[in-house]
Amino acid sequence: MTQDPRAVIAAEPMRAAQIVVIVLCIALNALDGFDVLAISFAAPGIALEWGIDKATLGLLLSMELFGMAVGSVLIGNVADRIGRRPTILGCLVVMAIGMFAAWGARDLQWLSAARLFTGLGIGGMLSSTSAMVAEFSNDRRRGLAVSLNIAGYSTGAILGGLVASALLAETGDWRSVFLFGAIATSVALPLAFFLLPESIDSLIARRRPDAVARVNATLARLARPPIAQLPPLPAQIEKPSVLTLFSPRYAGVTLLLTTAYFAQIMFFYYVQKWIPKIVVDMGFDQASAGRVLVMANIGNLAGAVAIGLAAQRFALRPLVIAAMLAGVAAIAVFGLGFHDLVKLSAAAAVAAFFINAGVVGMYPILAEAYPAALRASGTGFVIGIGRGGSAVGPLVAGALFAGGSGLMTVSLVMGVGGLIAATMLVLLPVALRRLHSDSA
Repeated sequence: MTQDPRAVIAAEPMRAAQIVVIVLCIALNALDGFDVLAISFAAPGIALEWGIDKATLGLLLSMELFGMAVGSVLIGNVADRIGRRPTILGCLVVMAIGMFAAWGARDLQWLSAARLFTGLGIGGMLSSTSAMVAEFSNDRRRGLAVSLNIAGYSTGAILGGLVASALLAETGDWRSVFLFGAIATSVALPLAFFLLPESIDSLIARRRPDAVARVNATLARLARPPIAQLPPLPAQIEKPSVLTLFSPRYAGVTLLLTTAYFAQIMFFYYVQKWIPKIVVDMGFDQASAGRVLVMANIGNLAGAVAIGLAAQRFALRPLVIAAMLAGVAAIAVFGLGFHDLVKLSAAAAVAAFFINAGVVGMYPILAEAYPAALRASGTGFVIGIGRGGSAVGPLVAGALFAGGSGLMTVSLVMGVGGLIAATMLVLLPVALRRLHSDSA
């Protein structure tokens, strides 16, 4: 009998080609991180040039997040139907077009449409690369690899933020931020085309007529022996669709994970989207505001790496719950509104550390909760609907600020998201036991 190549990849040490795939996916998520936060770096300049009030700015800050929500749900399902590789390439094209369109924007409507379009590609990219990384990792390193993949977001925000701050300091033109992102995304497209193979899990799950040949092509790149035939079909074949995610077997898991991600990502994007405007309103310049956001993203990156490394030795779910609760306490400290840049940057970085550790820790949980046939669909749905929280976060914060609420009040209100997310993860084992019982 032909040995299942998925079991071989899961059990054996990782080969160089697998590491290349994971590193490239991390780099693509770094592009996501910069492309998402480009509007945050540009926001003070946009508000000044076009005379936008805080409520309207909150809506603009949320536009690509709405696109990400739609892209994650729809394109995550596409990735399960047509494959991870073509979906990732298509998302890169969408992102590049959207960033060039934002660079050329001459009014609020144009820029809003460009950000919405860019968000479609970013949302699809995140769900597709998350599935790809999980499927090219072995069992021992999967949690770390998935966490580092999501940490790519913060890496891009840090490196891109340094570039954006320098561009803004030199040119004073917020459009230069989008031009930089458009060029960087365009450069990534040929790299992905030549270096990313299709996922073996996806090929086996979809079982196209040429699946054996395509599996063997990927196995050859991984320096592993070919197979003569596909592994047998599972007892239950899961059709990649939203209906399957809400079937009696999966509904409980899907609802809990979606609610947890929605609440935590709402909390996360309050910090990510509003820091530059908060800092400028304290009397600092745009470049200083950008540097505070960079410090927050250094905290994001450190939190992502820390949760991934800790998950190698400790149970992941309790770690994530603890991080979520610590984030609530840390945002209260940030809400004190230090008028010293060093203290303000440190408070932002510590809050971001715990909040992002809570976000990133959910991705390995998602990868384990759904089988390969549903992995991109399940991940895409959870982060897609959950990203409604990313859009709601800046909107709610903007409305609170516009209504006269102070920084502490807004911070504590947004911190409720962390409490809700932690509660959902406390309840998750009950739903997983029911799922595994039904599967058996």
